[in-house]
Amino acid sequence: MPDLSQLPIDSLLPEIVATLEQQNELILEAEPGAGKTTRVPLALLDRPWLAGQKIILLEPRRLAAKAAAQRLAQQLGEPVGKRVGYRVRLETRTSEATRLEVVTGGVLVRMLQENPGLEGIGLLILDEFHERSLDADLSLALALQGRELLLEGPPLKLLLMSATLEHSTLSALLGGAPVVQSSGRSHPVEIIWSARSRSDEPIEPRIAKLVAQTLQQHAGSLLVFLPGLAEIRRTQALLEPLLEQYPELLLTPLHGELPLDQQQQAILSPPRGQRKVVLATAIAETSLTIEGIEAVIDSGLSRQARFDPASGMTRLFTTRVSMASATQRAGRAGRLGPGTCYRLWSEAQHSELEPQTRPEILQADLAPLALQLLNWGVNDPAELIWLEPPPAATFSQAIQLLMQLEAIEAPAPNQLRLTRRGERMAELPTHPRLAHMLLCGAENGLLPLAADLAVLLTERDPLNTQSADLRQRLDWLQNAGREPQRRRLQQLASQLRNSCLDIASQPVSAPDQPHWIGYLIVCAYPDRIARQREPGSAQYRLSQGRGVTLAEQDPLRKHEWLAVATLSSHNGRASDRIRLASALAPSLFESQLKDLKRTEEVVEWDSRQDRFVAERQVCIGNLVLSRTQLQEVTAEHRRRAIMSLLQREGLLRLSFTPEVEQFRARVAFAASQDSDAQWPDLSDAGLLQTLEQWLSPWLDTVTRQDDLTRLDLLSILRSRLNWPQQQLLDQLAPERIPVPSGSSYRIDYSQSPPVLAVKLQEMFGCLDTPRVGHGIPLTLHLLSPAQRPLQVTSDLAAFWAGSYREVKKEMKGRYPKHPWPDDPANAAPTRYTKRRQPS
Repeated sequence: MPDLSQLPIDSLLPEIVATLEQQNELILEAEPGAGKTTRVPLALLDRPWLAGQKIILLEPRRLAAKAAAQRLAQQLGEPVGKRVGYRVRLETRTSEATRLEVVTGGVLVRMLQENPGLEGIGLLILDEFHERSLDADLSLALALQGRELLLEGPPLKLLLMSATLEHSTLSALLGGAPVVQSSGRSHPVEIIWSARSRSDEPIEPRIAKLVAQTLQQHAGSLLVFLPGLAEIRRTQALLEPLLEQYPELLLTPLHGELPLDQQQQAILSPPRGQRKVVLATAIAETSLTIEGIEAVIDSGLSRQARFDPASGMTRLFTTRVSMASATQRAGRAGRLGPGTCYRLWSEAQHSELEPQTRPEILQADLAPLALQLLNWGVNDPAELIWLEPPPAATFSQAIQLLMQLEAIEAPAPNQLRLTRRGERMAELPTHPRLAHMLLCGAENGLLPLAADLAVLLTERDPLNTQSADLRQRLDWLQNAGREPQRRRLQQLASQLRNSCLDIASQPVSAPDQPHWIGYLIVCAYPDRIARQREPGSAQYRLSQGRGVTLAEQDPLRKHEWLAVATLSSHNGRASDRIRLASALAPSLFESQLKDLKRTEEVVEWDSRQDRFVAERQVCIGNLVLSRTQLQEVTAEHRRRAIMSLLQREGLLRLSFTPEVEQFRARVAFAASQDSDAQWPDLSDAGLLQTLEQWLSPWLDTVTRQDDLTRLDLLSILRSRLNWPQQQLLDQLAPERIPVPSGSSYRIDYSQSPPVLAVKLQEMFGCLDTPRVGHGIPLTLHLLSPAQRPLQVTSDLAAFWAGSYREVKKEMKGRYPKHPWPDDPANAAPTRYTKRRQPS
């Protein structure tokens, strides 16, 4: 029967219809529960300006797409597949009568690639646009350009529906598109705050305790938001004892890795006389109406995947939700009536949250997006219109990966295009890595194996086991069991096989050999070849350089080489955990994987052995397969290897004696006094930049660390000065200076101003402080007979006339054999005691 209940959006439908009659773009901002998904598309379905064209409605998730299609069809009193249909991966319910298609992001992107102008489609609706999924951003960018380039016929109209997005920015992007705003359902939601939460506190016990309390206070069902699958499982285990106290209770998880039928069980109303506790991830924030919910318990946490361009890894972060997400979650409690939201954080902490969730385009692996842009004919993302453009570093890494996967080529500088292989990869409904694996499998007669691996690496791991061995998962998938998850994966594998049946094949010998699993994994992840650090160890090193580990009892540890597919990569961990992998036969490096090898002559300084080495290395990425000693090495090779060492580790391997350091300080002081002389820069940074000039000629005979230590750096650096500079150096920054006693002492130029340490008695009779450079007075450290500083001054005359009297009073009794005259300014300087003074 049609749904006749009133929703807040109903009063705005005439305005929405009228606006789209006149405008090609419209932004609808509607709070959760307003009814935008179920009301607006049907209100527009029979508008004259559609002229028989279709409406496409984008929903961000498969489950949301199917649920929306079912509710829309129900309002028309029809089954799904008539006027309302849907297309999601693995399933299509449409017919010639279908006028409104609900699709997911990947489906819409492929529709745009096949039909850039969306011919036959009059209206594109992007629902839940505030989620800022990568597919939604890409679809909008492609649709805007496609509409601009293909001007024939009625223009494609765009309707963006959002709950919490800042609409002014989006309106400006669309050329000042009008905005219609609607409130949500009017049922109030009471917010109950908790004490300030700590980041190191496990949330599952707090959640379980709060669920038990809430079940006593509310008669309806509960929705609990948790960051991920692991927390859902742990919380469910803690709640199991409640089933004895509440026999009517159902514990239903809800997350993206569940089969659709189990997700549906969590969404629908519980049977009469029962209620449920839904343990959900962020999938339940929007799009889905979970029936019967009276209270929400929000952990305030979300698990986000962020791509790291430097490592090529997607890492998982558990972060606090944004204010917008918290609002969405709380709204789930007020869909059917007044509700309550319990938040596991304080009101003060709430004010510290980010206003909006970070868009996926700013933190995702952009290889799929880059492949689709190139398939569209776009080299540079700047050619399209974006709310936020793809980050340059991440996009560049995506291009490099596609190059490695043979998907793109560069026929000219700054010009990229898809290869024929890349075009086929773009047609396949999977990540470019797995698309490349499928094509490699098809070409080598391994397509069934490649398709099975692709679905196992796309979907949730079917086995709850500590072992990372993919062969175990393949055995399970290829078994004849009929449980829903196995049948669904088998169906998906069949679809992938069918998409590659036309590819020419040259079957490998013995295709049933298990080592082909490792080969196919390497086709998808050539940067994740792993080699064991020690025999039998759980520690491995990837070909891209990062350390990874297996579980301690994993049978894969008996293999030196692994092909790694999936890593559990968490922020802050030095070593990632291998989750899915296969043994890799090194013999493949001589056959199917030989193109991954590179041979290079390595002439370098081995820091571990502290000696010069020269060898020919055969490598897979950063992993060395074999080494051969080079018989002939030129002096130039030696010099460059040592200079490279010093560039990496700095100058500490050279012997910078105090004499050398003083020379460098003298030159720096002289340069400060006379810059016209063009003094060489002898600072660490300056020396490192000019290694080729000053050190290279002295390295021909250096083979070990001792040779480096024995280098005469003072002579080497002195040779950096020409004869006039050496003369000027002695004038401006003399190494030693005579004092009134007739002695000569070194000046310390490492301090500013330079320092002269001298026995106090040797300066008697001197009124003018000694100077260097262009009249710079030295800082005098006047020493006791025991060579301890008595006074620091740069004004001798003032010292004799002033504080000398206090020094004399204290020192005369301590050092009676030394002269302490009443008038030091006119006394004779001396190095000696009274007895040894010349008469």
